[in-house]
Amino acid sequence: MTAPLLEMTDLRIEFTDADGNRAEALRGVDLSVDSGEVLGIVGESGSGKSIAMMAFLQLLPRGARVTGSAKFRGEELIGMSSARIRKIRGKAIGCIFQDPLSAFNPVLRLGDQIAEAILLHDRSMSRRTALKEVERLFELVAIPQPAKRIRQYPHEFSGGMRQRAMIAMALANRPELVIADEPTTALDVTVQAQILDLLGDLRKELGIGLVMITHDLGVVAGIADRIAVMYGGRIVERGPTDPLFYNTAHPYTAGLIGAVPTLDGTGALRQIEGTPPSIFNRPPGCSFAPRCTVAQPVCHQTDPALRVTGATDSACHFPLTTVTPEVAE
Repeated sequence: MTAPLLEMTDLRIEFTDADGNRAEALRGVDLSVDSGEVLGIVGESGSGKSIAMMAFLQLLPRGARVTGSAKFRGEELIGMSSARIRKIRGKAIGCIFQDPLSAFNPVLRLGDQIAEAILLHDRSMSRRTALKEVERLFELVAIPQPAKRIRQYPHEFSGGMRQRAMIAMALANRPELVIADEPTTALDVTVQAQILDLLGDLRKELGIGLVMITHDLGVVAGIADRIAVMYGGRIVERGPTDPLFYNTAHPYTAGLIGAVPTLDGTGALRQIEGTPPSIFNRPPGCSFAPRCTVAQPVCHQTDPALRVTGATDSACHFPLTTVTPEVAE
């Protein structure tokens, strides 16, 4: 068997606050992505889904302590020199950031900004050739009139078109892996669907591996091959997309699914009571226990290990696929 495109093993991130208090923001994450595969990483804000990806790209603020392993094509990224990671970041691994308006420089033309990303990794290319490549990329991501658009500024693009331009920048150097961090945030549902369709088509056409980071399970339902659900800095459930939706094991995953609106608009949306814990004040035992509807005394004492529970892996003492009616009550 060939090695995964990206493989993370026991990845941990520790932060220290101004008073010297230490806390683990990421607690032993194991994930892998293969070429041509879409992995969805889902969770509320603060669950650790974005920093897991930013850690191995060395995009975390100073003071963050990263341990464990993250290998890209078998090459260890944790502890890699800054010079080497700069050759990989933006070249072999592309990123689609959350806010395409703030990600672009407002006083530079979009074509020039994306051409710069190409020229940084290919010094032999002329600026004119780079701009022609940007024009091709704009056409690839379905931006109309690409020859005209590359001369425009970010404020002249709509939100959806800026997101397409951000995708074009991520693809500029023909990466093998793309990290899409909330790529549909602040977009209306129509544009959101267009962006998801575009990412799915590009995955098939270019054979790239794609990591979709989002707080909305509905966003990844139709595009992801596998999904990892994160809470409190760790994975609480992971597995193929269909089994995770139809044979849900973890109560937190069930809560996220219950919060997704249905197409016919029937049925009341369910909410997960409470708020996610602070990394500096995490409760003992299972982090989700204070909000869980099936929690028992052991849940507040012992943090469950991630293990096979039916069709998925879950970190729960009482997975929903095996819970008894008495416990559920």
